[in-house]
Amino acid sequence: MTTQVAVKLPEEVVAAVDQLVREGEFANRSQVVRQALEALLRSAERRRIDAAFAAGFSRLPEGDAELRDAMRLAIESIEDEPWDRWW
Repeated sequence: MTTQVAVKLPEEVVAAVDQLVREGEFANRSQVVRQALEALLRSAERRRIDAAFAAGFSRLPEGDAELRDAMRLAIESIEDEPWDRWW
């Protein structure tokens, strides 16, 4: 289901949107606005998730044991990589 939303935009914004449509970047104005809003919402969600991670690490910071395990696992993953495939 979709809902139509009317917004007022400055003329220069509409002109820039129309230019994107003329250049074939988007099919129409609606697609420009829809994709812009979706990108904005994804960005806001990433900020919320980042803030939650930061808060969690502040409440339960990594100790020496976790840092040692992380270092060990990082080294093991590098050593296990089949480097000859990449060069």
